Amino acid sequence: MPSPPSPSGLLVAAPHSGSGKTLVTLALLAHLRREGIAVQPAKAGPDYIDPAFHAAAAGVPSVNLDPYAMRPALIRALVQGPAPLVAEGMMGLFDGAADGSGSSADLAELLDLAVVLVVDCGRQSQSVAALVRGFRDHRPRLRFAGLVLNRVASPRHERMLRTALEPLGLPVLAALPPAPHLVLPERHLGLVQAGEHAGLSAFLGDAADWFAAGLVPGALDAWLAAHVSRETARPETLAPLGTRIAVASDTAFAFSYPHLLDGWRAAGATLHPFSPLADEAPDPSADAVFLPGGYPELHAGRLAANAVFRDGMHRAAAGGARIYGECGGYMVLGEGLVDAAGARHAMLGLLRLETSFAERRRHLGYRRLEAQPGGPWDGALTAHEFHYTSTLSERGEPLFRARDALGDDLGFSGLRAGRVAGSFLHVIDRA
Repeated sequence: MPSPPSPSGLLVAAPHSGSGKTLVTLALLAHLRREGIAVQPAKAGPDYIDPAFHAAAAGVPSVNLDPYAMRPALIRALVQGPAPLVAEGMMGLFDGAADGSGSSADLAELLDLAVVLVVDCGRQSQSVAALVRGFRDHRPRLRFAGLVLNRVASPRHERMLRTALEPLGLPVLAALPPAPHLVLPERHLGLVQAGEHAGLSAFLGDAADWFAAGLVPGALDAWLAAHVSRETARPETLAPLGTRIAVASDTAFAFSYPHLLDGWRAAGATLHPFSPLADEAPDPSADAVFLPGGYPELHAGRLAANAVFRDGMHRAAAGGARIYGECGGYMVLGEGLVDAAGARHAMLGLLRLETSFAERRRHLGYRRLEAQPGGPWDGALTAHEFHYTSTLSERGEPLFRARDALGDDLGFSGLRAGRVAGSFLHVIDRA
């Protein structure tokens, strides 16, 4: 076992998506929690869904760490504290934004994380050595804690894999059999949300059992015990929308970055959650309302019928509250939303926007923004976009001017009408 010189923790990564790194991460977190080992879970990149599963497995909140969209000082500040970090990577280890930056490997280098490489061995044997050698040597500054061999078919298969890998000097931390009983359901934006799984606790227990059975005893102890805590002053983040902010929070409005909400609290704002799906209105004393992204397209009829929510939003707008919606929240601020079946549902009508989930088109990628006058923030910002909704009409003052990760001009994005604003872009940090 290589000697770990003061790592910050572990990064669970893989050669490509679909290798099983999310399941391995959840199983590892649940196993460590069962063993009484406290860790700080995290997710590389802009994913909203996986961190909720991490929190359920580890028993503590997970954080997003985005090496493309977040300033390094913010990333370091988000992981300060005594517990070692266990972060789940995104896509393949070296995959990042369109310009190649912001990969999981970049995060590992920034935070001095040791890589746990999850290798899908389901359709290979001795060839695994060439794959692992390439990943080990591609960026020499990276440190590897070792390998998790996933979907190992039999003891004979495991022996073949271990024999091929032995000359590389990377330890096998765990060898795991196929786990067809450990599958999480998905929908168009990723996994079905953690809060919608009634049997999640049992699933995590089974995953911990699966992982523990294949784990080499003591394989991770040195890496976790050698953690060095770093205390870092937190840089200024995005200014809060107001001093009392009503935040929509339910299964239709679940995609908000913890670092953003925590930053608002740190700046002195108080947050007041409410549920549009339960037909709740925003707190009447709020001077700002935030509608995060989520899945309003799956609940459009119910949202359209919720008069208390609608009337409360209109009162907030008439009273001069700052109202801001992102992605799904932006759609709800519009005049109408067409669902997957082609039925149109009247939305809040606070922005002149019509959207359709029936005419699906994928929008995905990092964005560099220049805020236009009158919006919640000014200057240069970073953001991420991921949705399948088409815009049928969009009229009003633009909120942002956007470029993609390659620097190509995407034109204006979002709308503003007085103190009501929104866009499909999830703003992450100052640029």
